[in-house]
Amino acid sequence: MTVTGLGTRQRRRRRLPIIQIFSALMIFGAIGLFVIELVGFSQQQERLPADVSVAGVRVGNLLPREATTYLDESYSQPVVLYYHDNPILLEPSAVGFRSNNEVMLASARSTRDVEASFWLRFFNYLLGRESEAVVDIPLSADYQQNLLEQYLRDVAARYDRTAGDAEFDLQTLTLRSGSGGYVMDVDSAIPLVDAALRRPDNRIVQLPIVEAAAQSGNIDTLKNMITAYLDSQGFIYDGQTSVGSVFIMDLTTGEEVNILGDVAFSAASTAKVEILIDYFRHLWFPVPQDEAFLMANSLLCSNNSSSNLMMEIIGDRVSGQRDIFVGLQDMAENTQYIGAENSYITAPFVLGIEGQQLGSIPAPQTNPNPNFSTDADPYNQTTAEDMGTMFEMIYDCANYGSGLMAAYPDGEFTQTECRQMLELMSANDLLRLLQGGIPVGVRISHKNGWISDMVGDAGIVFPPNGHDYVIAVYLWEQAEFQDFNRLWPLVEGVSRAAWNYFSPETPLVAPRVDLPETAQACDNFLPPADLLDLNNINGWRSGS
Repeated sequence: MTVTGLGTRQRRRRRLPIIQIFSALMIFGAIGLFVIELVGFSQQQERLPADVSVAGVRVGNLLPREATTYLDESYSQPVVLYYHDNPILLEPSAVGFRSNNEVMLASARSTRDVEASFWLRFFNYLLGRESEAVVDIPLSADYQQNLLEQYLRDVAARYDRTAGDAEFDLQTLTLRSGSGGYVMDVDSAIPLVDAALRRPDNRIVQLPIVEAAAQSGNIDTLKNMITAYLDSQGFIYDGQTSVGSVFIMDLTTGEEVNILGDVAFSAASTAKVEILIDYFRHLWFPVPQDEAFLMANSLLCSNNSSSNLMMEIIGDRVSGQRDIFVGLQDMAENTQYIGAENSYITAPFVLGIEGQQLGSIPAPQTNPNPNFSTDADPYNQTTAEDMGTMFEMIYDCANYGSGLMAAYPDGEFTQTECRQMLELMSANDLLRLLQGGIPVGVRISHKNGWISDMVGDAGIVFPPNGHDYVIAVYLWEQAEFQDFNRLWPLVEGVSRAAWNYFSPETPLVAPRVDLPETAQACDNFLPPADLLDLNNINGWRSGS
């Protein structure tokens, strides 16, 4: 019995297999952890890859619906447009902006390494290799560009400030610059806003604004000032009993003021410019001194007898006979040819002496403005536009070898002859009319004329700044006798307005007070016959 009891105690003392149990637990734990990770990895396949962003938005490890919400929140934020310092909110929906989320998320899912085996991707998952690099899926979105352009143009319409129009002052007959302005450059703004719509952040755009310089006035402003000036003086330039005609040409740019420039007027002595031009056309040798003196009397003193003699000389050079009517016919044809199509002289100037040969040639076909009548002389007519054309032709010939020289390319005119025409008429020192509207001492080559109901003056002004211009002014008012205090100051006012436009740095802000009551006599400026020099018309004064 003793032996049996000892064996029983020895069996009860045998130890538990701790190591084996622990190992089993570790194995079961590892299996459980593996299962958990495997389940988690399986569930993770529904989410986007950790290494992806869509349209600049990090959406890794998000479910598609979560990523869609995140994308919508990012790209539905308004774009802030700044017009100068004014913020304007552009809601993407206002231009039909829509992101293609399904397309982008499909591209995001495709970045997963689908070619690798399940267990290889699981192994990479366990090692955390999926998050080592980020792949960005480009934005896929669209909107209606026409809505964006219209939106920006609406903004421009609200915020743009165009430069103010130039104004004029009828008291000083000067121009004033308008206020400055600014406008949006819509074409440049469109790509800037487009880029902001396609960004998830920094959705701010400073709109491109172009400063618009203040308008300093143009030739149309001068035209408006002249018509307003005539109206302010009680002269209706387009009336039934009064007509005003103004032609001005900028000889630098070719721009024009043309106020009823095609209305026919009595040319009076301004027609003597036609005689001057045709005389030189038939001159093939230097001007004889006696003929130069005839020209000076005709152009400076408006002497009708000298003018008739010049037309006889033209007739003699055309036909070999001293026939004034041959001269008249040649002048009419030449005047039409050079572009003064509504101007003509068809009869000698009346001298009021016994025995004068009278008569006329047929008037050429003309086409002046039929809507206005100035009771123009049927034998001697012109328009402001025609007189401006003639002076422009002389000027271009004298300065550029064109004008009359281009019209007659066979040597009928030379630059020297055209310069002599301008030089001669620059001595026409009336002190009134066009000359009375410019500063003392400024060179002007011009020819004037007036009768009982009309006054006209046309020529070229040569300001010191070199901005030369042609100006022709004709005014008619139904009256039995012309009052020098009525129409003459109006011509001077128009001349002053033109001067202030072309020479704004030295304006005449008030009418000159040093003018005589009427034109000074030509005895004060007609050169002596033996000292007359067509290349230096005033040289006789100093003996040079």
